[in-house]
Amino acid sequence: MGQTIITEIKEIFYFAKRNYGEIVTVSFAVLFLILNEYHQVWNRWFSSLLFYAVLPIIIITVLLRRNPLDFGLRLGKPKLWVIHVILTCLISMPVLYFSSLNASLQNYYTIDNFNPFIYFLETSAYLFAWEFIFRGFLLFGLKDKFREVSILLQMVPFALLHVGKPEIETLSTIVTGIYLGYVVYRGNCYWPAFIIHLFINLTLVFLVNLL
Repeated sequence: MGQTIITEIKEIFYFAKRNYGEIVTVSFAVLFLILNEYHQVWNRWFSSLLFYAVLPIIIITVLLRRNPLDFGLRLGKPKLWVIHVILTCLISMPVLYFSSLNASLQNYYTIDNFNPFIYFLETSAYLFAWEFIFRGFLLFGLKDKFREVSILLQMVPFALLHVGKPEIETLSTIVTGIYLGYVVYRGNCYWPAFIIHLFINLTLVFLVNLL
């Protein structure tokens, strides 16, 4: 009995040692996602910057002892990912137009006293952080061990955090989450996911509120 307990304690220790980086990455990513949901600081965009960008960068630097630039913040392979950005934005434009006619999306994204400039600034800050927690911190924190599977792993919390939004949008995040993760992984760069996500959000909201 005593020997079994000691053996299990050793196994737990070795497990934690073998998977230290992945444990830190996943645990803190989930923690920050939960904290932002339950303890929003000031407003949505500021709280997201804090929990989804600033604190993960601190974890990368202090606990993982790595350079935050290695988590997708470099330009990576722009010749590859720029093509994805251009094609995705072009293809998504007609899709977004017809989506803006959907009643559930109209109800969700209609904003009283809509100010395009303020919305652009706040959404840019919000999505910069939102994309970093998934396509930066999580994906690059897991890719060394899990390789391409990290694309799938980061998609799961990304899709789940859309629960509560219109069903059609939440379902679409399964595909878009994998696709954005793939582009980031192949391009070795977080920025295309941010650009694409920002374009989709702004286009849809502007269509709903300005047309």
